[in-house]
Amino acid sequence: MAPSLRFGIVHDFRCPQGSEIPMPQVYGETFEQIEHAELLGLELCWFTEHHFIADGYLPNFVPVAAAAASRTTDMRFSTDICLLPFRHPIRLAEDLAILDNISNGRMELGAGMGYATHEFQGFDIPISRRVSLTEEALQVLQLAWSGEAFNFEGKRYRFSNLRVTPDPVQQGGPPLWLAATSPAGAKRAAAFGTHLLPQGPKSLTIDPWRQAVGDASDRRVGLIRGVFVTDDPDREWEPVAAAERYRRDVYVGLIKASKDHKSEVASRSVPKETRDPIPLNPLVWTVGSADHCVAELQELITSHGITDLVTWGGPPGLAPSVMNESLTKFAQEVIPRLRSQLER
Repeated sequence: MAPSLRFGIVHDFRCPQGSEIPMPQVYGETFEQIEHAELLGLELCWFTEHHFIADGYLPNFVPVAAAAASRTTDMRFSTDICLLPFRHPIRLAEDLAILDNISNGRMELGAGMGYATHEFQGFDIPISRRVSLTEEALQVLQLAWSGEAFNFEGKRYRFSNLRVTPDPVQQGGPPLWLAATSPAGAKRAAAFGTHLLPQGPKSLTIDPWRQAVGDASDRRVGLIRGVFVTDDPDREWEPVAAAERYRRDVYVGLIKASKDHKSEVASRSVPKETRDPIPLNPLVWTVGSADHCVAELQELITSHGITDLVTWGGPPGLAPSVMNESLTKFAQEVIPRLRSQLER
């Protein structure tokens, strides 16, 4: 039996030059929107991560997840993605265990190895170590949440008779997701038994992952897909589109600057416009009436086996509240129809 569908929002907390609101207001209004989203019935809230970005891009999901968890009762929290090479796995295991207790078992973790050259330089970490740092961190996290003392001997980390506390609420710890932009990343997710965050073409991510997993009936596939529900896209979408073009341009710059090590970044095709219908790219948006959004999202979910879909909650430089009307329509006019058509 396929996993049930889950929907939600994703936030990166950005305040570019010329923003209409200051950073403290970005944080405050984002938490208000998260509360509003839970009242609408949205089940998920994800956070992203990047470092040393001029607009203040969220560098650490831990404090915001704690704040959001304290304001909600049912919503589940995760990341897309937490950059494992920049975090000591024991500290991360402790942080996630605390968050799992604060939220009473509502934490998950989406992880990846990163690609932005300037971030590795900023942390003084050779980018050549990103695979080993990521794979060892995943092993350590799984051992740390076992409830028992463990030993670990790797290239990057070594631990002897270590017992990590507190215990997380969820047995075995928060569920793990792994990002993949290539067959190598997809097979890595399968090998570690994680859920999948595909960030490249289906043929390079989902297909090799499913082939390696075999029975994926208990695994989930998550995607960031901007959704803007409106009957007047020419008028209502344009302010959001301008902010999203800024988001696109920043990502394009990061990817271009990382071209020297693009073995797992090469498949990140970036559209000329954020409304281009290219699947599995977090910069793509579905924009239009409820009927249009239902049709396009139904095709996306069905053709790719998506189980978890989140939309951007706050366009960079704008108050998060500009998305609230669309989020309400998404929750009330789109999601129920998707469930009725896809969960039969």
